[in-house]
Amino acid sequence: MRILIGEDDAPTAAFIAGGLEALGFETVQLSDGAAISERLREELFDLIILDRLLPDMDGLGLVKAARRRGLMTPIFFLTALGKVSDRVAGLEAGADDYIVKPFAMAELSARVAAVFRRIATAPATTSISAGPLTLDFLHRDVFFQEKPFTLQPRESRILEQLMRNPGGIVTRTMLLETIWNFRFDPQTNLVETHMSRLRAKLALAGADRLIETVRGAGYRLRCDDRP
Repeated sequence: MRILIGEDDAPTAAFIAGGLEALGFETVQLSDGAAISERLREELFDLIILDRLLPDMDGLGLVKAARRRGLMTPIFFLTALGKVSDRVAGLEAGADDYIVKPFAMAELSARVAAVFRRIATAPATTSISAGPLTLDFLHRDVFFQEKPFTLQPRESRILEQLMRNPGGIVTRTMLLETIWNFRFDPQTNLVETHMSRLRAKLALAGADRLIETVRGAGYRLRCDDRP
Protein backbone atom coordinates (compact mmCIF):
# COMPACT_ATOMS: atom_id res chain seq x y z
CA MET A 1 0.00 0.00 0.00
CA ARG A 2 1.38 3.42 -1.01
CA ILE A 3 0.58 6.50 1.05
CA LEU A 4 1.29 10.07 -0.03
CA ILE A 5 2.21 12.41 2.84
CA GLY A 6 1.75 16.12 2.08
CA GLU A 7 3.46 17.93 4.95
CA ASP A 8 5.87 20.87 4.85
CA ASP A 9 7.25 20.37 8.38
CA ALA A 10 10.11 17.92 7.83
CA PRO A 11 10.20 16.41 11.38
CA THR A 12 6.44 15.83 11.33
CA ALA A 13 6.59 14.26 7.86
CA ALA A 14 9.44 12.00 8.96
CA PHE A 15 7.52 11.00 12.10
CA ILE A 16 4.42 10.08 10.10
CA ALA A 17 6.42 8.23 7.45
CA GLY A 18 8.42 6.31 10.05
CA GLY A 19 5.30 5.17 11.88
CA LEU A 20 3.54 4.05 8.71
CA GLU A 21 6.60 2.35 7.23
CA ALA A 22 7.00 0.40 10.48
CA LEU A 23 3.52 -0.99 9.75
CA GLY A 24 4.59 -2.07 6.25
CA PHE A 25 3.32 0.85 4.17
CA GLU A 26 5.34 2.54 1.44
CA THR A 27 5.33 6.34 1.76
CA VAL A 28 6.07 9.29 -0.51
CA GLN A 29 6.72 12.67 1.13
CA LEU A 30 6.01 16.02 -0.56
CA SER A 31 6.05 19.45 1.01
CA ASP A 32 4.09 21.84 -1.25
CA GLY A 33 0.71 21.89 -2.91
CA ALA A 34 1.92 22.28 -6.48
CA ALA A 35 4.12 19.20 -6.25
CA ILE A 36 1.33 17.21 -4.61
CA SER A 37 -1.19 18.20 -7.29
CA GLU A 38 1.21 17.24 -10.08
CA ARG A 39 2.04 13.90 -8.46
CA LEU A 40 -1.64 13.05 -8.04
CA ARG A 41 -2.17 13.59 -11.76
CA GLU A 42 0.68 11.18 -12.57
CA GLU A 43 0.40 8.39 -9.99
CA LEU A 44 -2.18 6.48 -7.99
CA PHE A 45 -1.92 6.16 -4.22
CA ASP A 46 -3.92 4.10 -1.76
CA LEU A 47 -4.23 6.95 0.75
CA ILE A 48 -3.32 10.64 0.99
CA ILE A 49 -2.45 12.30 4.32
CA LEU A 50 -2.46 16.06 3.88
CA ASP A 51 -1.71 19.14 5.96
CA ARG A 52 -4.12 22.01 5.35
CA LEU A 53 -1.50 24.72 5.83
CA LEU A 54 0.77 24.04 2.88
CA PRO A 55 3.31 26.78 2.04
CA ASP A 56 1.81 27.63 -1.35
CA MET A 57 -1.90 26.87 -0.92
CA ASP A 58 -4.67 25.85 1.44
CA GLY A 59 -5.14 22.09 1.33
CA LEU A 60 -8.87 22.64 0.96
CA GLY A 61 -8.44 23.92 -2.58
CA LEU A 62 -6.16 21.04 -3.46
CA VAL A 63 -8.68 18.46 -2.26
CA LYS A 64 -11.61 20.18 -3.97
CA ALA A 65 -9.72 20.24 -7.28
CA ALA A 66 -8.75 16.58 -6.95
CA ARG A 67 -12.34 15.54 -6.24
CA ARG A 68 -13.59 17.58 -9.20
CA ARG A 69 -11.18 15.60 -11.39
CA GLY A 70 -12.81 12.42 -10.09
CA LEU A 71 -10.06 11.27 -7.70
CA MET A 72 -11.61 8.69 -5.35
CA THR A 73 -8.53 7.94 -3.21
CA PRO A 74 -9.22 8.30 0.55
CA ILE A 75 -7.83 11.58 1.92
CA PHE A 76 -7.05 12.44 5.55
CA PHE A 77 -6.42 15.98 6.71
CA LEU A 78 -3.79 16.10 9.47
CA THR A 79 -3.66 19.70 10.64
CA ALA A 80 -3.40 22.13 13.54
CA LEU A 81 -6.72 23.76 12.54
CA GLY A 82 -9.07 22.09 14.98
CA LYS A 83 -12.23 24.18 15.27
CA VAL A 84 -15.51 22.51 14.40
CA SER A 85 -15.85 24.91 11.45
CA ASP A 86 -12.40 23.84 10.21
CA ARG A 87 -13.33 20.17 10.45
CA VAL A 88 -16.61 20.76 8.64
CA ALA A 89 -14.81 22.68 5.88
CA GLY A 90 -12.25 19.90 5.46
CA LEU A 91 -14.82 17.13 5.26
CA GLU A 92 -17.07 19.17 2.98
CA ALA A 93 -14.11 19.76 0.66
CA GLY A 94 -13.89 16.02 0.13
CA ALA A 95 -11.68 14.60 2.89
CA ASP A 96 -12.60 11.24 4.39
CA ASP A 97 -11.20 11.99 7.84
CA TYR A 98 -9.85 14.96 9.79
CA ILE A 99 -7.20 14.55 12.49
CA VAL A 100 -6.04 17.47 14.62
CA LYS A 101 -2.44 18.08 15.68
CA PRO A 102 -0.92 17.24 18.09
CA PHE A 103 -1.82 13.63 17.39
CA ALA A 104 -0.78 10.18 18.58
CA MET A 105 0.73 7.82 16.03
CA ALA A 106 -1.43 5.06 17.50
CA GLU A 107 -4.59 7.01 16.58
CA LEU A 108 -3.38 7.78 13.06
CA SER A 109 -2.41 4.13 12.54
CA ALA A 110 -5.82 2.98 13.77
CA ARG A 111 -7.62 5.33 11.40
CA VAL A 112 -5.45 4.25 8.47
CA ALA A 113 -6.18 0.60 9.30
CA ALA A 114 -9.90 1.38 9.54
CA VAL A 115 -10.09 2.99 6.09
CA PHE A 116 -8.26 0.05 4.51
CA ARG A 117 -10.60 -2.40 6.28
CA ARG A 118 -13.56 -0.57 4.77
CA ILE A 119 -11.99 -0.80 1.34
CA ALA A 120 -11.20 -4.51 1.79
CA THR A 121 -14.74 -5.31 2.90
CA ALA A 122 -16.45 -3.19 0.24
CA PRO A 123 -19.00 -5.12 -1.81
CA ALA A 124 -17.55 -7.08 -4.72
CA THR A 125 -20.33 -5.91 -6.99
CA THR A 126 -19.46 -3.00 -9.26
CA SER A 127 -22.90 -1.38 -9.22
CA ILE A 128 -26.12 -1.06 -7.28
CA SER A 129 -29.63 -0.43 -8.56
CA ALA A 130 -32.75 0.93 -6.91
CA GLY A 131 -35.87 1.69 -8.92
CA PRO A 132 -34.85 3.62 -12.07
CA LEU A 133 -31.36 4.43 -10.70
CA THR A 134 -28.10 2.57 -11.12
CA LEU A 135 -24.84 3.63 -9.45
CA ASP A 136 -21.55 2.45 -10.93
CA PHE A 137 -19.04 2.06 -8.07
CA LEU A 138 -16.01 1.95 -10.35
CA HIS A 139 -16.56 5.30 -12.04
CA ARG A 140 -19.21 6.80 -9.73
CA ASP A 141 -21.46 7.37 -12.73
CA VAL A 142 -25.20 7.37 -12.13
CA PHE A 143 -27.79 6.16 -14.62
CA PHE A 144 -31.43 7.24 -14.53
CA GLN A 145 -33.48 5.06 -16.87
CA GLU A 146 -30.15 4.08 -18.48
CA LYS A 147 -29.17 7.72 -19.16
CA PRO A 148 -25.85 8.62 -17.47
CA PHE A 149 -24.98 11.70 -15.43
CA THR A 150 -22.15 12.53 -13.04
CA LEU A 151 -22.11 13.39 -9.33
CA GLN A 152 -19.38 14.67 -7.06
CA PRO A 153 -17.94 11.96 -4.74
CA ARG A 154 -19.83 13.16 -1.67
CA GLU A 155 -23.10 13.37 -3.60
CA SER A 156 -22.71 9.86 -4.95
CA ARG A 157 -22.03 8.52 -1.45
CA ILE A 158 -25.22 10.14 -0.16
CA LEU A 159 -27.18 8.64 -3.05
CA GLU A 160 -25.55 5.27 -2.35
CA GLN A 161 -26.82 5.35 1.25
CA LEU A 162 -30.34 6.08 0.01
CA MET A 163 -30.14 3.37 -2.67
CA ARG A 164 -28.98 0.80 -0.11
CA ASN A 165 -32.19 1.43 1.83
CA PRO A 166 -34.82 2.00 -0.88
CA GLY A 167 -38.13 3.12 0.57
CA GLY A 168 -36.58 3.32 4.05
CA ILE A 169 -35.65 6.42 6.00
CA VAL A 170 -32.03 7.55 6.12
CA THR A 171 -31.59 10.03 8.95
CA ARG A 172 -29.44 13.14 9.04
CA THR A 173 -27.41 11.54 11.83
CA MET A 174 -26.78 8.44 9.71
CA LEU A 175 -25.48 10.61 6.86
CA LEU A 176 -23.24 12.66 9.15
CA GLU A 177 -21.71 9.45 10.51
CA THR A 178 -21.32 7.48 7.28
CA ILE A 179 -20.40 10.30 4.88
CA TRP A 180 -18.51 12.77 7.08
CA ASN A 181 -17.42 10.54 10.01
CA PHE A 182 -19.08 12.91 12.49
CA ARG A 183 -20.17 11.40 15.80
CA PHE A 184 -21.84 14.67 16.79
CA ASP A 185 -24.07 17.27 15.18
CA PRO A 186 -21.88 20.12 13.85
CA GLN A 187 -24.90 22.44 13.90
CA THR A 188 -24.51 23.37 10.23
CA ASN A 189 -26.55 22.79 7.08
CA LEU A 190 -23.88 20.43 5.71
CA VAL A 191 -26.31 17.60 4.92
CA GLU A 192 -29.01 19.91 3.63
CA THR A 193 -26.62 21.70 1.26
CA HIS A 194 -25.35 18.47 -0.28
CA MET A 195 -28.85 17.03 -0.48
CA SER A 196 -30.00 20.16 -2.33
CA ARG A 197 -27.15 19.78 -4.85
CA LEU A 198 -27.94 16.09 -5.30
CA ARG A 199 -31.61 16.81 -5.89
CA ALA A 200 -30.77 19.54 -8.40
CA LYS A 201 -28.63 17.13 -10.44
CA LEU A 202 -31.29 14.44 -10.26
CA ALA A 203 -33.83 16.99 -11.47
CA LEU A 204 -31.67 17.88 -14.47
CA ALA A 205 -31.59 14.18 -15.31
CA GLY A 206 -35.38 13.97 -15.07
CA ALA A 207 -35.49 12.34 -11.64
CA ASP A 208 -36.65 15.36 -9.67
CA ARG A 209 -39.10 13.58 -7.32
CA LEU A 210 -37.11 10.55 -6.27
CA ILE A 211 -35.83 11.84 -2.91
CA GLU A 212 -38.46 12.67 -0.30
CA THR A 213 -37.93 14.63 2.90
CA VAL A 214 -39.67 12.87 5.79
CA ARG A 215 -40.36 15.66 8.25
CA GLY A 216 -38.69 15.10 11.60
CA ALA A 217 -37.10 11.86 10.42
CA GLY A 218 -34.79 12.17 7.42
CA TYR A 219 -34.82 11.29 3.74
CA ARG A 220 -36.24 8.47 1.66
CA LEU A 221 -35.61 7.25 -1.88
CA ARG A 222 -38.86 6.58 -3.68
CA CYS A 223 -38.81 3.47 -5.81
CA ASP A 224 -42.51 3.12 -6.53
CA ASP A 225 -44.92 4.83 -8.90
CA ARG A 226 -46.80 6.99 -6.40
CA PRO A 227 -47.63 10.52 -7.66
